[in-house]
Amino acid sequence: MPNERLRAALLQRGLTIAALADDIGVDQKTVERWITQGRTPYRRHRYAVASRLGADETYLWPDALSSEQTASASSSELVTIYPHRWAVPRDAWGRLFATAEREIGILVYAGLFLSEDNSVIRTLAEKAGAGVRVRILLGDPDSPQVAERGADEGVDEAMAAKIRNALVLYKPLRKIDGIEFRLHSTVLYNSIYRADDQLFVNTHVYGVTAPHAPVWHLRKIPGGDLANIYIESFDRVWDVATPLDEG
Repeated sequence: MPNERLRAALLQRGLTIAALADDIGVDQKTVERWITQGRTPYRRHRYAVASRLGADETYLWPDALSSEQTASASSSELVTIYPHRWAVPRDAWGRLFATAEREIGILVYAGLFLSEDNSVIRTLAEKAGAGVRVRILLGDPDSPQVAERGADEGVDEAMAAKIRNALVLYKPLRKIDGIEFRLHSTVLYNSIYRADDQLFVNTHVYGVTAPHAPVWHLRKIPGGDLANIYIESFDRVWDVATPLDEG
């Protein structure tokens, strides 16, 4: 059956079949068969197509990899684990965002430590100026979810206060084109810090404040599913969050 995902990905990128074939070094009729007949390319070609289209190999060809291959690729996406957020080297956050060429994403309730870091603020501004899309999701300080997290961590109203502090510190960024802010009211299971295909994921543990909870450093690789779980989670929160006024 036809591969409609591949066809749609081409349309979204504004690419013709001929252009894709030329880019990856195959015959145009070969690409046509991938689309119209649902043929599965060789793995090197799947990698090339996925990279060119900015899509996942497993999305374009869901049945191409065995469950064992997907599991192996996913385990390889884990770069390292820090037992606590405070154990992540201070300059690692700046280095993470400095690698971004397409997208930066920050999903937190407050993440006050970032908004207090002037070098991170400069990096976000510079990246936006270079055309990188920067999206920052903060918790709605008036939401019951934030109040509950404050109670769970034993800090009560301090959680909402930290969010309000972060909003003040981020004020210079809120007027920069390419930097978007939204407030969310979700139960935050993980804080996510993304730079293209790299992520720091700060897991949340009941009764433990975020600085004392573990951080996973992930790097997305073709065929892996682990990093994608968090990338897609970020996008789901973004879609239901409320844009922040500039005020």
